[in-house]
Amino acid sequence: MTDKAKRSRTHFNGSHHPIVDFWRREVGGISPRSFSDRFSASENMILRLEVYRKLAKHKGCVNTVSFNAHGDILVSGSDDRRVLLWDWELGNVKLSFHSGHSNNVFQAKFMPFSDDRTIVTCAADGMVRRASVLESGKVETVLLGLHQGPAHKLCIEPGNPHVFYTCGEDGLVQRFDLRTQAPTELFTCQAVNPRRRNMEAAQLNAIAMDPRNSNLLAVGGMDEYARLYDIRRLHGDGLSRAADHFAPPHLIGDLHVGITGLAFSEQSELLVSYNNEFIYLFTHGMGLGSNPMPSSESGDSKDSVPMAYKGHKNVETVKGVNFCGPRSEYVVSGSDCGRIFIWKKKSGELIRVMEGDRYVVNCIEPHPHIPVLASSGIENDIKVWTSKAAERATLPDNIEMQRKRKPRGWMYRVSSPQELLAQLFFLQNRSRFSEDREEGEASSSSTGRELLDLILNFNDDDDEHVSDDGGDGVSRDDFFS
Repeated sequence: MTDKAKRSRTHFNGSHHPIVDFWRREVGGISPRSFSDRFSASENMILRLEVYRKLAKHKGCVNTVSFNAHGDILVSGSDDRRVLLWDWELGNVKLSFHSGHSNNVFQAKFMPFSDDRTIVTCAADGMVRRASVLESGKVETVLLGLHQGPAHKLCIEPGNPHVFYTCGEDGLVQRFDLRTQAPTELFTCQAVNPRRRNMEAAQLNAIAMDPRNSNLLAVGGMDEYARLYDIRRLHGDGLSRAADHFAPPHLIGDLHVGITGLAFSEQSELLVSYNNEFIYLFTHGMGLGSNPMPSSESGDSKDSVPMAYKGHKNVETVKGVNFCGPRSEYVVSGSDCGRIFIWKKKSGELIRVMEGDRYVVNCIEPHPHIPVLASSGIENDIKVWTSKAAERATLPDNIEMQRKRKPRGWMYRVSSPQELLAQLFFLQNRSRFSEDREEGEASSSSTGRELLDLILNFNDDDDEHVSDDGGDGVSRDDFFS
């Protein structure tokens, strides 16, 4: 028998043919759990993903989406400062409440084993808050702690209904225990590269906990290193050194990159997304140790080169990154071109590109049990994806996105009077949101866009004459994104 015939026979008789798996489940050849896992991990399911439903009730960019443990409820948070709980299958809002934050909600998650009645949030105002859903249906929110600057992400200790962690642009990592009155300041992340030592702290954008070892905590931010901390070995002095560092060899010493997203796989692999670069997968053996600065005597071993996932663009915003599949078989990310990218984890092969937003996709969250994804970005809605397409999708001919303007980067800051005026206007317009805002008042957003266009049109004649190295003019999209 030829090798090709053997492979074909194995494919049919073995473990990957969905019809055979279905038959084997019916006759008891495989367990329902194994069948469900194989079904969810099937590439066929990925290739048949399409939009099942759009959830549109927010009045600003949706910055966070997350499923509850059962997977029947989705929680979202937005620039409108509200938190919504969705029955995503029916498309209904089960609950909507003001978060208590004074600025954009960046993360909202259910605490486990709380009957979906405890939700923790962090935001651009630096506040960390808890929302409690009472038996009456009313919601009480309380302030738990504060960062000195935006707090982009939080992570929950797996299986613990009380403990979670946050990170912020102040470089601080805090531990919250809902049974106590105050958070614990674990450490402030310091710059590793001496050329960055002018920074008071390494600003943090992402935090994740190993699902198989809740003592291991990873953080990443405004430099090239993803840091891994062993919580048991923190000294309590606020300046504890990371137990390990991870970075692609070619990015070590690069002052122009930073980390926007982190995720752990079910196998404890660490996925790291870099701005204006690629996504990389690290195993524990690829760590650079507690002192990662390279010496002249050390060289990069072949084993230290991580798998790279390429094709997307991550320049404009602070994007997350994630795994999907019951055994983390796939890697998923949004992109500046408004698309969702899906790669095979093991090979790095790009297998799917989907249109997810008119502007930028920032968040992709997998369902905990079945092949369903939730995505969000600059638009005000959430898209729920299920494997219901009649035909298997193929990759588009031209994956490279056509940019309308030069990328300005997620570390971009206002640098001209016109841009400052536009930003101030945007902040003033956003501050008019209030908890009891009526539906009809949403028209103020479109009015704001028109006024902002008038402000920005003063630069229209100059934009065509800007050189490649001189920056670009501001556009309306920059401030409504």
